[in-house]
Amino acid sequence: MGLAIDSRLTKFGGMSNTFGEYLRITTWGESHGPGIGVVIDGLPAGLPVTPQLLQRQLKRRRPGGALSSPRREPDEPQILSGVFEGRTLGTPLSIYIESSDVRSQDYESLADIYRPGHADFTTEARYGHRDPRGGGRASARETAARVAAGAIAAEFLRLEHGIEIVGWVSEVAGVRAPVDIDQLTVENVDQSLIRCPDAETSARFEAEIAQARDEGESLGGWVGVVARGVPAGWGDPVFGKMKAWLGLAMLSIPATVALEIGDGIAATERTGSDNNDAYDTNEEGVVIQRTNRSGGLQGGITSGAPIWMRVGFKPTSTIRKSQESVKKSGEVTTFSGTGRHDPCVLPRAVPIVESMLALVLADRLLARRAIPPFEGK
Repeated sequence: MGLAIDSRLTKFGGMSNTFGEYLRITTWGESHGPGIGVVIDGLPAGLPVTPQLLQRQLKRRRPGGALSSPRREPDEPQILSGVFEGRTLGTPLSIYIESSDVRSQDYESLADIYRPGHADFTTEARYGHRDPRGGGRASARETAARVAAGAIAAEFLRLEHGIEIVGWVSEVAGVRAPVDIDQLTVENVDQSLIRCPDAETSARFEAEIAQARDEGESLGGWVGVVARGVPAGWGDPVFGKMKAWLGLAMLSIPATVALEIGDGIAATERTGSDNNDAYDTNEEGVVIQRTNRSGGLQGGITSGAPIWMRVGFKPTSTIRKSQESVKKSGEVTTFSGTGRHDPCVLPRAVPIVESMLALVLADRLLARRAIPPFEGK
């Protein structure tokens, strides 16, 4: 007897593919379809946007080196609308990214198997039908569209407020890298194959990931990210808190399992006096925090201190080791993963996390403009 899926639950409703309130992105496409893309709505007119701007971030997300997937997509974005003479028009901006290195045959033997850790069974339970090639819509291939949109959002933030966003691989297999977030730059992070700025820890991460790959295994860990230059006053209580938007954004990334804002879980072990960030004023009389355990947020609103957080990723679900599962018929089967996959998603997840943070901040910047504070006398 096969596994029971209630067909009444699969007849109506589509997937939730749109993110944002004032700056809205809608991504589309499947892993092994002809291409993927994104439509961005809400951008102000006059923002400089070129394919080269998008390509820089997409190149960072692409696989590279012996510790990543051998799939080689050129990821050359085509801007189809919303830009004229290198500047946005204020109309919907549409981007297309062709998929040219697909191997759908790698998944023919898995089409009837519910792979552990994947969305195979749950997608069928929800929709009654799925694309088994590379995970279809659940594939991390979709995140290339987010990175393209995030590149534009990051440029908007940089031009408007000088905001800089930098991500890095923070932890692999329980080993955490010592990092000074005030000294981080994209350049010093990207010097490492693993995107960890601490050379000694980076070498250890590389060795751990290489060993997992050779053993047919995979590893999880944490990606850190910091946004410097964000003004105080962005975010809206109670349901529109900045941390609520960040949770929605980060946990929508494939393979994410946890989010720590600021010191995160460590704060649960402290007293209030140990954990609170005391206020002070600087030489210009501006209110500042003496410490930043809270990650730049107070009451769900930005404090003017750097926003920093860590995003936890599970081990890659596809591994070469033999696993047990069941087929659609309910028959027990044994299989090993096929296709092209990363033994650890963390290095390629760095620009994805950066992009989702940029999209949240750009959206909350536009929300602030929509309902500004009263400045009358």
